[in-house]
Amino acid sequence: MNLFRRHPIALTLLALVVISAFDPLPALVDPATGAPPADADLTHPLAYVVAAPFSDVLDALTFLSLDRARALLAAWVVGLAAFGALRPGPPRRRVARALLGPIALLALGGAAATLPRSVPRLVTTDSALTVIDYHAHTSASHDGRRGWTALDLARWHAAQGFEASYVTDHNVLFDQRVQQPIPLLPGVEWSVAGQHVVALADTLPIDRGRFDRDTRSLLALFGELHRHGALSIASLPEYWRAHWDDVDEFVAAGLDGFEIVNCAPKALAFPDARRRQVLALAAAHDLLVVGASDNHGWGKVTCVWNLVVSGVRGYRSNQVVARPLALAQGEWLPWTAAYTQPWLMFRSLSWSERCSWITWILVVFIYRAVPRRAGDAGGLGILARSLEVFRLRWPGKPMTL
Repeated sequence: MNLFRRHPIALTLLALVVISAFDPLPALVDPATGAPPADADLTHPLAYVVAAPFSDVLDALTFLSLDRARALLAAWVVGLAAFGALRPGPPRRRVARALLGPIALLALGGAAATLPRSVPRLVTTDSALTVIDYHAHTSASHDGRRGWTALDLARWHAAQGFEASYVTDHNVLFDQRVQQPIPLLPGVEWSVAGQHVVALADTLPIDRGRFDRDTRSLLALFGELHRHGALSIASLPEYWRAHWDDVDEFVAAGLDGFEIVNCAPKALAFPDARRRQVLALAAAHDLLVVGASDNHGWGKVTCVWNLVVSGVRGYRSNQVVARPLALAQGEWLPWTAAYTQPWLMFRSLSWSERCSWITWILVVFIYRAVPRRAGDAGGLGILARSLEVFRLRWPGKPMTL
């Protein structure tokens, strides 16, 4: 008990890493079946595994829905500030501790959005499958990261195992020809009547005003895109938030498919019950269902990939595989994020990541727990021992090395 009182954080983390191993989450799941995919898995670069505590925390912050991110931030800022302020010490030190925790948390959030780092990579065992992203942005979009070029986007996708990606900037046609490190395919995301429609093809501009008046005018867009030779995909979260009662009309008007997973914070809250309704609708009408990174240049990891089967059309032409941590965002109330997100993160760890966590915890624990020798200089743990521990005793007086 005395050991736990002195080192509660290290021992609590160690317990969570070990206990969560008894109820692990798979690395990937197929949202349509809830089962791990047979032909795909995630690999973790050595740098990612070595820095697993840092890497996993950044991934967990990236895969928060917007409401859960706000709730987690509020709870942890208050908790960390209180923890620092209530620890014993002079008032100035207590104020510094109260500020340090929230500042560190905000720094982690910034690192999750912008810091270059190693990321997991999807690998497949079936050479007939092509790994594609159907929805991503460059700086040409009004909300794209400044300076985020098509080449940056291609490199971002290639690092995570994608073999091709559509570029779907907001109301802007993609006319670049990028082939390396992966080919980028032309598309566009049209914003009309409160709905975002992803058009997949080397298409022509449209007069958005014709389709932006109301839902009835929006329905005409799907036929217009067909005349331009493009497939139309209803994007999340718009059809869920703004047009849920219209999805049957979307299908009747010629919509080609639905996003069922989207990595944008607003879309991650899509509930599994609604996802299953869309899957049933798509299966009944042989429509395409896809996942979308919806990358805008922020964040270094994706939550979803698409495995495209060549020579097949409709519902069975594409398999979506996603990170369970991201899919869980729609199943937990926002106010629970402060404790459910860390728990989901620990359940998501691979065995190599767990070993890395345990190693780091033990290293820090030993560093903090080994007592100082009497008379040693002040400091922390084992590294606080001064060179006096190597004192050599000569006749008449000691000598310190």
